[in-house]
Amino acid sequence: MAAKKVVFLTGAGMSAESGISTFRDSGGLWEQYPVMQVASHTGWMEDPDLVTSFYNERRRQLFDTQPCGGHRLVAELEKDYNVTVVTQNVDDLHERAGSSHVIHLHGELLKVCSSRDVENPNYWQVLDRDNWEVKPGTKAGDGSLLRPYIVFFEEAVPMIAPAAEQVSKADIFVIIGTSLNVYPAAGLINYAQPGVPIYLIDPKEVKVPYGLNVTHIMAGATEGMKRLVEILK
Repeated sequence: MAAKKVVFLTGAGMSAESGISTFRDSGGLWEQYPVMQVASHTGWMEDPDLVTSFYNERRRQLFDTQPCGGHRLVAELEKDYNVTVVTQNVDDLHERAGSSHVIHLHGELLKVCSSRDVENPNYWQVLDRDNWEVKPGTKAGDGSLLRPYIVFFEEAVPMIAPAAEQVSKADIFVIIGTSLNVYPAAGLINYAQPGVPIYLIDPKEVKVPYGLNVTHIMAGATEGMKRLVEILK
């Protein structure tokens, strides 16, 4: 018999346990940087050097970070389930924890791309611990400025359709560490088939769409995943 399909939707609360600054919470990155200045298409067009430097710093911090227990427990479920992770996070902590099927909705911090042709893989470059810094003004293979492979505000989310397809096939849908306020990602919950169990792991109250049967595990990512694993046994 085929293994049950578990689809996760993870947000900033997942990586926060690894020490990565969230953007929206008190003390988060948006309080230090105006969001439209460093994370919008307009901001990129107005000051690409600032945006490049901002994401250089995010990468530098990422290499000092390790997956949390929650990331590892998600990966371990692959032993018994067909697991897909849809993440709003741009870090690579799910992959480092061992998850083998990860869909990044908002881009990937360790990739850079053409600013003229963002989705053309011919111009993607993958950065690593020994080569993480992009000098302002660096060009991509097509002669345009090399930019972060990040879905900026004001831009479409190219992976939303593949993510919705995965959620529609889920036997179990699990949401971890996201406020369900950021669209289109928040709308993915509506693609779960009727009757599919939905688990929400978050230490805070989260408003979920009316009429959905959601089990709220009120805990952080690691503790919540421990409880979920017990439930699924």
